[in-house]
Amino acid sequence: MSKDKKEKRNLLAIEKPLEDLYQKLEDLKKLAEAGKMELTEEVRQMEKRIEAKRKDLFTNLTPIQTVQIARHLYRPTTLDYIGYIFEDFVELHGDRNFSDDPALVSGLAKLAGRSVVVLGQQKGKSTKENIARNFGMANPEGYRKALRVMRIAERYGRPIISFIDTPGAYCGIGAEERGQAEAIAKNLREMAELTVPFISIVTGEGGSGGALGIGMGNRVLMLEFAIYSVISPEGCASILFRDAKRANDAAVAMKITAKDLLELGIIDDIIKEPAGAAHNNPEQAAVNIKNALINNLEPLLTLSHRELIADRYNKFRKMGIFEEG
Repeated sequence: MSKDKKEKRNLLAIEKPLEDLYQKLEDLKKLAEAGKMELTEEVRQMEKRIEAKRKDLFTNLTPIQTVQIARHLYRPTTLDYIGYIFEDFVELHGDRNFSDDPALVSGLAKLAGRSVVVLGQQKGKSTKENIARNFGMANPEGYRKALRVMRIAERYGRPIISFIDTPGAYCGIGAEERGQAEAIAKNLREMAELTVPFISIVTGEGGSGGALGIGMGNRVLMLEFAIYSVISPEGCASILFRDAKRANDAAVAMKITAKDLLELGIIDDIIKEPAGAAHNNPEQAAVNIKNALINNLEPLLTLSHRELIADRYNKFRKMGIFEEG
C-alpha cells in the first residue's frame, strides 16, 4: 500500500487541505504508470506543491493540534528510529525478575561507530500492534528492564540514549501490585547517579512519570511536534474544568509544546521536524535526530564521572525556581 494512500486515510484535521492535492498526485502517477503520457515534471511539481502546503499548515500550530500530531498513528516509533539511526542493534529482553515488557524496548547498538545503549517506549501502528505493545505504556518490568540495561551501560562505560513516547506508565491492577511506583522511583534515583553520558529525546508523547522513568538525561531533547507534560490535556481538563472537551484550554495553560518547555528550561533543545512532521518523512526526521545526538553527546564525553553526575543534578535541581511578588 502506498504511503500517499495511508496519508489520505489518516489525515489529521489540520491536513485536510492536502486531500485534493494527494488525489491529484495519485491521478498523475496512475496516468504515468499506465504509460499514457510523460508526466515526470508534473508529478515533481505536484510533490513540491504538497511539500510547500505542508510547511505552511504546520506553522503556528495550536497546542492541541501539536497533541494530535504527537499521537499520529504513523508517527515513527522507537524501533523505527533505531533502524534509521543506529548500526548493529541487538535487543535485550527481560527484567530478570518477572517478564519481558514489549512496551519498552532496549538493547546495544552503535551510533556513528560508537557503542551505546538504547532504550525507549514502543507503540504500534495498528490496533493489533498497539494491544501487543500496550500502547507504549510500560509495566514495572519494563522500567526494571530499562534499569538493567542502564546498569550494563554504566558497567561498560557506554553512553545511554532513551526515546520517550508514552501516554504514561500503565496503571492497571497488576502493574500496581508489582510495584509500578517503586519501579519508577528507583529508576529516578539510579538515573541521577549514572556515571555515563545520558541523552533523552521526547519523540511523541512524554506523559507523566511514565516518561520521566527513562528521562533523566544530562540532555533532554524534544522533537518539534512532540509534547511533554505531567498529565494529558484531556485528563487535566477533566480535573480542572470537570469537562474533558476543554482539552484545548488545558493544553494552552499547561505549556506542553517544545517551544514552551525550552523557554521554561525543562528541555535543552528542539529538534526540527521535516515539513508536515515526522510521520510524513521519517528518514529525514531520523537524520535530524542523529545529528542532534552526535552534537549533544560530544561535549558530555569530555566530562568525568563526577562532572556528569553534577551536570545532571544541577539540570533538574534548577527546575521550578520561582519568585514571590
